[in-house]
Amino acid sequence: MTTQRLDRWEARAEWPLASVAAVFLAAYSVEVLVQPHGLAARAVELATWLTWAVFSADYAARLFLADDRMRWFRTHLVDLAIVLLPLLRPLRLLRLVVLIGVIQKAVGHAIRGKVILYTISGAVLLVYVASLAVLQAERGQPDAHITDFGQAVWWAITTITTVGYGDMYPVTTTGRVIAALLMIGGISLVGSITATIASWIVQTVAVDDAATAAATAAHINELRAEIASLRDELRAPAAENSGTDHRP
Repeated sequence: MTTQRLDRWEARAEWPLASVAAVFLAAYSVEVLVQPHGLAARAVELATWLTWAVFSADYAARLFLADDRMRWFRTHLVDLAIVLLPLLRPLRLLRLVVLIGVIQKAVGHAIRGKVILYTISGAVLLVYVASLAVLQAERGQPDAHITDFGQAVWWAITTITTVGYGDMYPVTTTGRVIAALLMIGGISLVGSITATIASWIVQTVAVDDAATAAATAAHINELRAEIASLRDELRAPAAENSGTDHRP
């Protein structure tokens, strides 16, 4: 019963959380790119903390509704980090994976559409978020190579593709952590796409094999029916001759 309540909560909270994540991304973008001051800065900070409070409430609700709370706790350590480490702003952006899940559900069961959306939305989201995070960490640091958003985007693209020309690289510890996470995210994205394509191929082959087996079974049944019909036709004259021979 509790599992059903947890499933219902997650299903109902999916779209609201996606909206909150989008608001958080917008607020974080304004904070990094615009660098507002005064009332605007306070409004952005308020929006950021409110969205963090929503994610915290969602985490608490899901933990409360879980059947095995200890097991759920162990398997959702990333969510716990997002809630407990509010000062690590790039880490809180991990909650934006909700957006990708929403896109996946919108596609339905079209596996090719999933692969395309995973590739496009996942890559764009990773590059954009990493660009914001590394720019915030590197900008204003001595000997920094990444000082504007264009450079940050270029760096993120070369990093996620593991090209790494070496012309730009982070000089801060936070920037290097972001680079490592971005590389891991890029590899994971490619791996998930490859696994999805492989699964689709296996499923297609299995469906074709099942269809072929069904067609073969149908042909065999038709042949059996024809053989039985021919056998009956051959037996009919023999039975009539047998009946005629016994007449007085």
